Amino acid sequence: MAKKGFIERNNKRKKLSVRFAARRKALKEIAGDRSRPAEERFEARLKLAKLPRNAAPIRVRNICELTGRTRSTYRKFRLSRIKLRELAAQGLIPGMVKSSW
Repeated sequence: MAKKGFIERNNKRKKLSVRFAARRKALKEIAGDRSRPAEERFEARLKLAKLPRNAAPIRVRNICELTGRTRSTYRKFRLSRIKLRELAAQGLIPGMVKSSW
């Protein structure tokens, strides 16, 4: 099980990234638009840098909902490969069967 602090920090990052998503998108569009004046684009970059670092969606970590494992997590199920295999073997994941040939 992951440490509780790590899970809480990750949840905080998720909330921040949702809250600042529109503002980040607008500033990135301004900063990347070559038709705008250089001063305006530079100003947008400065404002983008002043946003909280944890507001960037890249900082959110994909973790297993059951165990907190960070590595080898399937995005679709939000489970680690170990728990996914266990639950699939028990028949708790609809539509997933163990392969055999």
